[in-house]
Amino acid sequence: MVMAVSFERYGRLYYLDPGEFRPRVGDKVLVPTDDGPEVAECVWAPQYVTEEVGGLPACAGIASGADLERDEQNRQRRADARVIAKRTIRQHGLPMKVVGIDFVDRRPDIDQLVIVYFSAPHRVDFRELVRDLARALRARIELRQVGARDEARLQGGIGPCGRDLCCATFLKDFEPVSVRMAKDQDLPLNPLKISGACGRLMCCLKYEHPLYQEFNAKAPALGSAVETPAGDGVVVGHNVPSDTVVVRLAASGRRCACSRADVCSPRQQYEASGTTTPDAPPVVPQEAPVPEEAAIPEEAPAVPDETREERRARKPRRRRRLHHDDEGDTHQ
Repeated sequence: MVMAVSFERYGRLYYLDPGEFRPRVGDKVLVPTDDGPEVAECVWAPQYVTEEVGGLPACAGIASGADLERDEQNRQRRADARVIAKRTIRQHGLPMKVVGIDFVDRRPDIDQLVIVYFSAPHRVDFRELVRDLARALRARIELRQVGARDEARLQGGIGPCGRDLCCATFLKDFEPVSVRMAKDQDLPLNPLKISGACGRLMCCLKYEHPLYQEFNAKAPALGSAVETPAGDGVVVGHNVPSDTVVVRLAASGRRCACSRADVCSPRQQYEASGTTTPDAPPVVPQEAPVPEEAAIPEEAPAVPDETREERRARKPRRRRRLHHDDEGDTHQ
């Protein structure tokens, strides 16, 4: 069985093994972490799955009243630490932006730890800032600089599609995204249209790129002559999500959308293959069998080879004939 929890409302989902517990949607449960069990909300009740899923952390149990009170106090401490960190950074005049605050109070070697996540355009000397924050918060301070993608993951937001950011909900690792993916998907190379909330290329360009690669490898190229059920035409566009090809008919000049299976190859390649289907192997012509009566019988006598003396005797006669002809032409 598998269940899903979230530490923040509309935050990233974490999958757990419920074990002997059966929490309902909305119940508070304890999730094991490196800093001890933390309180999270169950957003997906335990249920059986068809595939075997192993290696999931086990649920530590249902959160008690003391756990809920401690979690609420930590939330208030994080809010207060965020305000103090912003005010102290402004006093020092550092080019830093506070992205998130994490409060840890269950580590055995540390009584209280405040982790401050910040973003900056370059490296920052924050040694004096750490001392002032430790004095104001009365806890150990750790400053961690994050990039643009991690900043969007920690803060969350709404993407151009109108849904929550992928990195803040289900995306675990950031895969490399290139402009080539946008070109293969026939998207405008406008940074404002292919960039996400972090200012980098949208991670969703990676999702459909293999589909576009497969379609472009099998579909006819633009400008290819094809045969459609409506008549001959020329390919003028592709529609990968619907698996269709836009064809301009030669007879009427109008455009129609045809399935890729109907015009899966150019007409020249189709006629050259001599097959009924584009994926079928080419037809190899077979040699016609030799009729029995035309075959040479085994007992037929072989033609004797010409001897060397006969060849020598014939060659001088040929030369003499040619010589006499030349002499006759000369006399004439």
